[in-house]
Amino acid sequence: MYNFEIDMSQLKIAIINGPNLNLLGVREPEIYGVQTFDQYYSSLQNKFPNVEFSYYQSNSEGSLVDYLQEIGFSEVCIILNAGGYTHTSVAIADAVAAISAKVIEVHISHPAAREEQRHISLLSKYATGSITGLGLFSYEAAIQYYINNL
Repeated sequence: MYNFEIDMSQLKIAIINGPNLNLLGVREPEIYGVQTFDQYYSSLQNKFPNVEFSYYQSNSEGSLVDYLQEIGFSEVCIILNAGGYTHTSVAIADAVAAISAKVIEVHISHPAAREEQRHISLLSKYATGSITGLGLFSYEAAIQYYINNL
């Protein structure tokens, strides 16, 4: 008899959040909700106990580029919410293009339904996919993609 179960202990997922995402639960709760990311991150760890998660958040563009380069050549899958840098940072887009790790771009809100300056993503071209507008569930959808497709 064959065992077709996926060994999730091998799956490493790095969640990287950009500027202002440290303010989840406080900033514009009508758009981003009232749950902090730390609370949500704990729920992800509990829901997916066999996935090895890491989490990094920075408000600094250069720090995000440095971190992507640091982990992007290892056996890790990346979920990236670059926040406002999605629309402005050629440097972060270049870092995503340069690394070998798969990157899924996520957004809690739906940028295409917001202000015009949020309609363009410089990252999408280099990402495996983009998930937007599902609230914090956008992260879980990305995790499910990695589980189902690796």
